[in-house]
Amino acid sequence: MARDLTHATSALKTHQLETRGVTTPQLFDADPQRFSKFHVAIDGLLFDYSKQRVTAETMSLLHGLARAAKLDERRAALFSGAKINITEDRAVLHMALRNVSGRPMAADGTDAMPGVIEVRERMGAFADGVRGGAITAANGERFTDIVNIGIGGSDLGPAMAARALSPYVAPHLSLHYVSNVDGADIGDTLKGLALETTLFIVCSKTFTTLETMTNARTARAAVAARLGEAAVADHFCAVSTQLDKIAEFGIREDRVFGFWDWVGGRYSIWSAIGLSVEIGIGRAPWEQFLAGGEDIDEHFTTAPVEKNIPALMALVEIWNHDFLDLATQAVIPYDQRLARFPAYLQQLEMESNGKSVSLDGGPVEMKTAPVIFGEPGTNGQHAFFQMLHQGTEPVPIDFLVAAKPTDADQHHHDLLVANCFAQGEALMRGRSLAEVDAQLRKQGADAAAIERIGPHKVFSGNRPTSTILYESLTPRMLGRLIALYEHKVFTQGVIWNIDSFDQWGVELGKELAGRLVPIVSDRNASTAQLDSSTAGLIDAMRRLAG
Repeated sequence: MARDLTHATSALKTHQLETRGVTTPQLFDADPQRFSKFHVAIDGLLFDYSKQRVTAETMSLLHGLARAAKLDERRAALFSGAKINITEDRAVLHMALRNVSGRPMAADGTDAMPGVIEVRERMGAFADGVRGGAITAANGERFTDIVNIGIGGSDLGPAMAARALSPYVAPHLSLHYVSNVDGADIGDTLKGLALETTLFIVCSKTFTTLETMTNARTARAAVAARLGEAAVADHFCAVSTQLDKIAEFGIREDRVFGFWDWVGGRYSIWSAIGLSVEIGIGRAPWEQFLAGGEDIDEHFTTAPVEKNIPALMALVEIWNHDFLDLATQAVIPYDQRLARFPAYLQQLEMESNGKSVSLDGGPVEMKTAPVIFGEPGTNGQHAFFQMLHQGTEPVPIDFLVAAKPTDADQHHHDLLVANCFAQGEALMRGRSLAEVDAQLRKQGADAAAIERIGPHKVFSGNRPTSTILYESLTPRMLGRLIALYEHKVFTQGVIWNIDSFDQWGVELGKELAGRLVPIVSDRNASTAQLDSSTAGLIDAMRRLAG
């Protein structure tokens, strides 16, 4: 698809030079009603970007950038089921998984929805059975623990969602997530379980993923040793497409839930990969979660770019990253149950858009994928906010906060919200040396103390933040938040002209690990063919391991 961003990017570069001395506090002073012009609200959710270093002209130029990149056409191709994942020749249609209206959505020229609905119904029936006790352990007792074994999107998504929606999890169930091939992960999990009432869900599309299958075999051996080989069929199910490998493992066909090539791993929470979450929270809340994602699909496909929240999120980040040269992006949810949300977004954004090759095979023309990090507020305030306020490198921040607490004390929540809003204000306003001087004089400090301490208490301000304020963290709202960031990432990929849906960057390390496993395992294996650093590390490991 022909496109030319030269004029749009040149105009933005010129605008950046012309406005580089203008600060956000000055923008607020010039327009006290700035908030009304730089926020978008939809039902139960608000995106405020008024504290970003943008003017009306900045946003107009960014809207022009999106149009020059042909965002509308690329978005239409995404939802049409076109094979926009060009390096793997695949459609990208995870939106079909949350299409609760059931309207047709085509993949490879065929309506995907009958298959989606069939798997969704089977998932719901199985989740109801496990949750309600109709499907039992080998001893006939109700399951008490669900262990999801996966890695990457097969772990980060459900683990994040299970924690976020913990108030909705049935009180008799505990959800656990194992991903790391480090034996401590599966070992520590198994120690605390009653295997007699534990159900394991093995999530691997190919049923060959090294980490997942290593952990799955360890779990299987533990079940067989404690409960007998025959119990394996009652204590395992799978999310995969490889029926022969699954049968060989000992899992019954009626406990296998598939998904499709057009579902990327980091977009798979909407699929059967979310089975552990649906078992935990129940079918109706799970369907509300799906509906939340569909809400944002509708917004993303119908709202003009000027009022389109995912598009605006993308454009603001591109302004910060590509034109203000800010290399990182923090995500700070003021919600302890969203503790894993920043990690989830790390994969979503950095694996999707951490690319240096454009769709035409040449080098990219813009910088892609800032580094994403974050922790819940207020914990982050006592960890790394020092750097955010006074460090030499400004870090744009997304704050997320609910207006109403979910299963939490109102007084605690008031303190939480006050801290969130205060941090945004402090990062924007800062504190000048004159203000510090006046404050210290009021506290009785003498001139010498003021001169010595004053500079250390100055905050530069002018640090860009956005705030996503939502009613409460329900299953539907979580679905909305995830879909917002998914479409933000897609929009960025369109502007950067990259394939946001492959992940070849993870392959080389896997290949080399496969080559090293037999050398690491066999203490007598030669290291002569390795580089001196790798060989030296292996030799040192052998000595330290005895």
